[in-house]
Amino acid sequence: MEQRARPIALTVPVNPNDHIRGSASAIVTLIEYGDFECPACGQAYHAVKILLKHFGDEVRFVFRHFPLREEHPHAELAAEAAEAASAQHNFWPMHDLLFENQLHLKEKNLRQYAEKLELDMARYDQDIRDHIYLQRVQEDIQEGGRSRIESSPAFFIDGALHDVSFGLEQLEQALEAEVRDRRRSKLRA
Repeated sequence: MEQRARPIALTVPVNPNDHIRGSASAIVTLIEYGDFECPACGQAYHAVKILLKHFGDEVRFVFRHFPLREEHPHAELAAEAAEAASAQHNFWPMHDLLFENQLHLKEKNLRQYAEKLELDMARYDQDIRDHIYLQRVQEDIQEGGRSRIESSPAFFIDGALHDVSFGLEQLEQALEAEVRDRRRSKLRA
């Protein structure tokens, strides 16, 4: 008798430490483990923006860091910069700037983005210099590893991993199906 492989499931549920975009009452949660310097994550960034607009309040989006340090030498520091911006209530604006400027993620560029967001620069500089948020970034990497993530982007829809290696259309189709199922369940309740 052939045994089926168990689907890969998210090991760390959404929690207050996460960066969440969208309504808390959303019927579906999309989680991405991403890398700011990864070209595929850059493509996914644009696709996710479109998907979130399409689904509105029905889908909430969670971003977790998964910098591939060996392949993308600036990704980890970019993630730290996003966390430093988060400490000043600017995670999503920094997230967007980093993806929109993927080819320019050296430390001086990151500082320019922080200035553009009008962050407290003394605080930002100290946070980056002292790597205050490196542990936070590494925790996301470890959590991704426990969920058997090996590359980025990696997407989970309501806790189940969805393969996007053949394109982001599959992600849209999976979200569409999940939203449709949740709507039906809601109507039956």
